[in-house]
Amino acid sequence: MAKISKSLLFSSDIAIDLGTTNTLVYVRGKGVVINEPTVVAVNDKTHQVVAVGKEAKTMLGKTPAHIRVVRPLAHGVISDFEVTEELLTYFINKAQTGRARLFGPRVVIGVPTGVTNVQSRAVRDAAKNAGAREAIILEEPVAGAIGSKLPVSEAVGTMVLDIGGGTTDIAVIALKGVVSSKSSHVAGDRFNENIIDFVRSEFKLGIGERTAEDVKIAIGAVMSFPEEISRSVRGRDYATGLPREITLTDAHVREALAPSLDALMDTMKEVIEATPPELLSDILQHGVTVFGGGALLRGLPEMLSKMLGVPVRVAPDPLSAVVRGAGIVTENPGPYQEFFIDEEDILSEA
Repeated sequence: MAKISKSLLFSSDIAIDLGTTNTLVYVRGKGVVINEPTVVAVNDKTHQVVAVGKEAKTMLGKTPAHIRVVRPLAHGVISDFEVTEELLTYFINKAQTGRARLFGPRVVIGVPTGVTNVQSRAVRDAAKNAGAREAIILEEPVAGAIGSKLPVSEAVGTMVLDIGGGTTDIAVIALKGVVSSKSSHVAGDRFNENIIDFVRSEFKLGIGERTAEDVKIAIGAVMSFPEEISRSVRGRDYATGLPREITLTDAHVREALAPSLDALMDTMKEVIEATPPELLSDILQHGVTVFGGGALLRGLPEMLSKMLGVPVRVAPDPLSAVVRGAGIVTENPGPYQEFFIDEEDILSEA
């Protein structure tokens, strides 16, 4: 009887950065193959999924009453289990297109630091129900540090700041362990809310989440620069109820984000205060590495460096640092087993 190759039975391992705003998928041997919004459109009449990812995001604010556009994760954790299953099924199937296998892939998924056992179990169960034969949970700051090629296995203190859509994770890592960490809800979504509130307060104009995000990306800055940058914004005038257009500048955005950035700085200081002095000397020397979408805010490294008194650098390709780190784990899980959240789901060797 002919021997069946294991490669014909098992799907390729997959790493997923399941973010509140965007989901990235890494396929072993291929790299990052998917980067789409974590959004699902559901038809409430038929209880069926209408669209997922990019297609669903284009429907935001433009659907009839019976179609809901859902973001199934809130602050980095599952808020709608069934929709998250549908989302993961879509991404896993899309990543495996053209690769018919008898068994599903092994999946490494990044989650915010400090998630509860119930929350990590929900992520694991959703992945398995979506077709994964094994699921492993890895904290996002750890995955990002691995993806940024930081010395997480050495006796050196490494501090990372992961500013995502729903959460910001701050961690100090050394010798394959997280020494001190904290998660904050001050992240990309909060920045969008800050901009919406500022425009409403200062200009009496109502704008939506998508518009606020576009403003953040286009002119978002946390420090002043020699040349002012601006962007036109359209919304609903609260006084007349009619459409109106205004011009926002980077100075407006700085003012809008200031309270949230102050809160974020306080959280970073709490993590530093909980870090042993020996590791603090390493951080003073090597600095802090920032990744995630928030790392792209103009002037952020300079502001953090000035406030904390340590060097701050942005990781190469900060948006994909977490999924690249999780992808490195799929390629060779052995050296990183001590970082896995639950030992019973440690990846076995292929």
